[in-house]
Amino acid sequence: MRALLAERGTHARKLRRVLDLLAGDWHTLAELVRLPAVPRRTVQELLTAVGDDLETSGDRYRLAPAKAADYAAFGAGDDLVDPVDALVSRHTEHLRSILADIADVPPPLAALDHVQATAETALKRALWLNTTYDLAGRTLLCLGDHDLTSLAVCAVNPSVEVVVVDVDDRLLEFISTRAEERGWTVRTVHADFRFGLPPAVVESADLVFSDPPYTPEGMALFAGRAVECLSDVARGRVLLAYGFSDRTPALGLKVQQELQRLGLVFEAILPAFHRFDGAQAIGSAADLYVCRPTSRRATSTPKTSIYTHGPQSVEATGPSATALAALVDLAPRPESSPPPKPRAPGWADPIGKGAASLAVDLTGDPGPWLLRTLLACSPGRMAALVPNNHPDVASAAGQHGLKSLVDTRFALRFLRSTPDGKHCVVVADQVLAGTLDVGGLAVREVLMRAHGKLGNVWREALVTATHGAMTKREARERIGEHLDPEHTDLELRLIDLPRHRIAALLPLIRASAG
Repeated sequence: MRALLAERGTHARKLRRVLDLLAGDWHTLAELVRLPAVPRRTVQELLTAVGDDLETSGDRYRLAPAKAADYAAFGAGDDLVDPVDALVSRHTEHLRSILADIADVPPPLAALDHVQATAETALKRALWLNTTYDLAGRTLLCLGDHDLTSLAVCAVNPSVEVVVVDVDDRLLEFISTRAEERGWTVRTVHADFRFGLPPAVVESADLVFSDPPYTPEGMALFAGRAVECLSDVARGRVLLAYGFSDRTPALGLKVQQELQRLGLVFEAILPAFHRFDGAQAIGSAADLYVCRPTSRRATSTPKTSIYTHGPQSVEATGPSATALAALVDLAPRPESSPPPKPRAPGWADPIGKGAASLAVDLTGDPGPWLLRTLLACSPGRMAALVPNNHPDVASAAGQHGLKSLVDTRFALRFLRSTPDGKHCVVVADQVLAGTLDVGGLAVREVLMRAHGKLGNVWREALVTATHGAMTKREARERIGEHLDPEHTDLELRLIDLPRHRIAALLPLIRASAG
């Protein structure tokens, strides 16, 4: 043990804290990693060094009581008390509420590098933000929020306006529901930051918080989008969670270089501020980076491979040539048209204008891409290659849910296990306008203009669907009968709305045409 501590030199204090934990009580390996913020591999080396003096019970460890005194000299002694941690301990009611929210939040998606932060961390973020900045009447934008930082901030300070932008529709629905139940001002918007930002959130926020994927590519992308969201670059701040193992400092250097390339100044780096139930390779901890932009620089065209796991990881190779060839062959098209070339994902603008058909490679789809691609599709025909376990194709319920959203625009077929067991080809063929009633026509018009501001598109759809029998003024009044004219959804594009809001709005659009 002396040799191990000597080898660590001035950085041995964290190992001494692990020894203090072992001497004090039983602890799981996860706790021995998270509490002192020590990488799992380092903790395992320490346990090996303790050897026969270690006792185990299931997945828990401790020093044998008879041997604990022999290790007293190796202890860390007194620790500095983090003032924000002390503040967390005094907000037990908020902590209980956050614990309940985390217990109910949709399960993490490994393909999106979701690792759940502890409830204490969510509350710590909220308290730190509230004691560091004047939040009343200001806008905080959460760029991704599986840790539910938005709800924690509102619990601490309900007068702040919070906007959550995330790719996970399940999460957006969960946050919207909880916020509405509590009367909090939380707006939710859908986006995949690799394909751009919704216009409504660009230059809209005073502060932006994000816990991005911890790859250099992921950190650069999220940080760049965060700067785009600031209303005032001089006064705004970007707050980032980022952690790397002390065993791999070169990775930390790469990330910091990416942030500096964006013109971000590190006003502060608070070590091990965030703690996680997982991410043991980096000690289940991450630092808080307080970044001040020096300019608003254009975000370069990002790679889609920004994660550490799954089909969109930096090591992913994509689908085979055989799978892409099958996609092209199955794409519906007029006999006189050539086969469409496989297209990469993305829906910042309408896709395929002037084309007869589309073939889109969505093999990296974590769930929401398929619907957004259908909404963005300009031609009346397309085919998409998706994972065979995609939530919209893997069950009858999933297929029905997707069909119900686009059935006035497309008739869908799901070719499971095509061209192989890993993939499914979704074929979308046009629905003829002549087969629809006036309500269906109105919905169809809105779907076909998913990139327009919803309030304007809805009004024009009613005029078009009724062949001019309804004037613009009457259409505006009819919309007001079904949705509050001040509702924020009317200012957004349909394609940027969370899926649950799209599902709720389409019946209102249909009814307004009656």
